[in-house]
Amino acid sequence: MDHVVTLAQQGGSGGVTAGIGAMVFLVIYLAIIVLVIAGVWKTFSKAGQPGWAAIIPIFNVYIMLKVAGRPGWWLILFLIPVVNFIVAIILYNDISKSFGHGILMTLGLIFLSPIAFCIIGFGSSQYQGPAAA
Repeated sequence: MDHVVTLAQQGGSGGVTAGIGAMVFLVIYLAIIVLVIAGVWKTFSKAGQPGWAAIIPIFNVYIMLKVAGRPGWWLILFLIPVVNFIVAIILYNDISKSFGHGILMTLGLIFLSPIAFCIIGFGSSQYQGPAAA
């Protein structure tokens, strides 16, 4: 029984390591959130919409629908499971087209939206009007 070592005898440094890991994760997570907000804010501003709408939940989706040229009632479709994924893909495609981009930007918006919104918002993309109108 002498070979059994308790956690107290080991020093308990596992909690400190876990705490540092959690802090690193939190900082990265917050950086991604700030990146998304900044990109969407600039994208909305380029489309003539209020940039601050990017930080208001649900309202930001409504503004995104306006930018893409889709009717506001589509917001209800985002509440339906599975349908919301399809509607989001259509919406991202319309946003991509509204800024003069093609399928590659649509794929970027679907899979790497923080980066894609920053490319649209901070890049040379020009709003060409709602694509779905």
